[in-house]
Amino acid sequence: MPSRGAFRLSPAHVIPLSFLLAIAVGTLLLLLPAATAEGAETDFLTALFTSTTSVCVTGLVVVDTYAHWSLFGQIVILILIQLGGLGIVTAVSMVMLFLRRRFSLRSRTLLLDALNLDSRLGLMSFLARIFKWTLLVEGLGALLYCFAFVPRFGVGKGIWVSLFTSISAFCNAGIDIIGPDSLHGYAGSPLVLGVTMALIVLGGLGYIVWFDVGRCLRDGIRFRYSPRQAVRRLGEHSRLVLRLTLGLILLGALLIFLAEYRNPDTLGAMSPGDQVLNSLFQSVTFRTAGFYAVPQEKLGAFSCLVGYLWMFIGGSPIGTAGGVKTVTMFLVFANALSYARARKDTTLFRRKISDELMQKAAAIVMISFFTLFVSALLLLAFEPVSMMDGLFEAISAVATVGLSRGLTASLGTAGRIVIIATMYLGRIGPISMALFLARPKPGRNSVTYGEGKFYVG
Repeated sequence: MPSRGAFRLSPAHVIPLSFLLAIAVGTLLLLLPAATAEGAETDFLTALFTSTTSVCVTGLVVVDTYAHWSLFGQIVILILIQLGGLGIVTAVSMVMLFLRRRFSLRSRTLLLDALNLDSRLGLMSFLARIFKWTLLVEGLGALLYCFAFVPRFGVGKGIWVSLFTSISAFCNAGIDIIGPDSLHGYAGSPLVLGVTMALIVLGGLGYIVWFDVGRCLRDGIRFRYSPRQAVRRLGEHSRLVLRLTLGLILLGALLIFLAEYRNPDTLGAMSPGDQVLNSLFQSVTFRTAGFYAVPQEKLGAFSCLVGYLWMFIGGSPIGTAGGVKTVTMFLVFANALSYARARKDTTLFRRKISDELMQKAAAIVMISFFTLFVSALLLLAFEPVSMMDGLFEAISAVATVGLSRGLTASLGTAGRIVIIATMYLGRIGPISMALFLARPKPGRNSVTYGEGKFYVG
């Protein structure tokens, strides 16, 4: 038993430090001569930027990944992407598994609640399932990619490109080694865009939803439930995530199609089928993926505005996606709607949403918005860019999306430092705050104060 005065890191500190450590190690590895392709040079800031964007699974790059980095460098980047994509779960699990003796039962319960885990499940079992299904999904994605990439690159390189793209897509990183234009050359390929969308969505749904859907499918087959009966057995969280995900994808695709189908630089020159396909892909990739099939700098102002909101929302909790998360944003709007309707409680699926969860959601949104505001302000101050492009870059960084309107590579030293800090804060900020706010610390609320008289609105 450690003494009362012993220094102990809380989970809210361990997670940010684990990301910092991974970024530092990645930077050192990328500075090695073996990491850089022949004829290229890597300075410290480029290595730091690349390591940060990989660990934070953002996808913004200042050099072409396929050309600047050697095979060793690309392997380092891929490992960082994989660690970053699983970072939330792995970091928390490492805390539970290796420091559990130093945490009270209250602290362990806090972490289990933060991960939406049943304490009876067992953390090792949960982690093993995550690793198993992650490898299975990424492997299947790589196999399907091979049908497109092996004929183009050859067997060896085609398999490597397929594996890299699959892991990057599942982790919502958006970094690729295909060429200088991401998936622009595959804008007419249902195979490549379809597989990429599937991997992005699966990574963004969250593992809790995966396992809940799997349980319902098993029970449905075992007990011969009808599809409606099986769906009703899904947990409230899973039902909400699936509805929000489908709704955002379809609504985003419709808005982008209406805004861009006459734009000759994006969808205008495509066939109707490819227009629909690329509208769907753009809607999906806006949700923290970072791949693109149409030039982002050619998107109109309306599409950019849709992108701002979609990127800020991001994916769903306990997954590989970034953003403030779908459920978080929904709770903020649901709370406002309940107040507007003069309802005492906010309910969903005939279940009350706790005040504590509402406060946590509001805190995450406000902290993320504040980070975005400061980042955009600094970027516009240091870089001679338009507000549309600068805001697009800042939101992409804070939501760890990775899309850019051609700005990232042209950033100066100050601009790169701003984006590095923004990517890091965007990745760990909501996570750390969710853990920090999940339970009040002992004694913090022991004093009760009288109500003050304030006015709002």
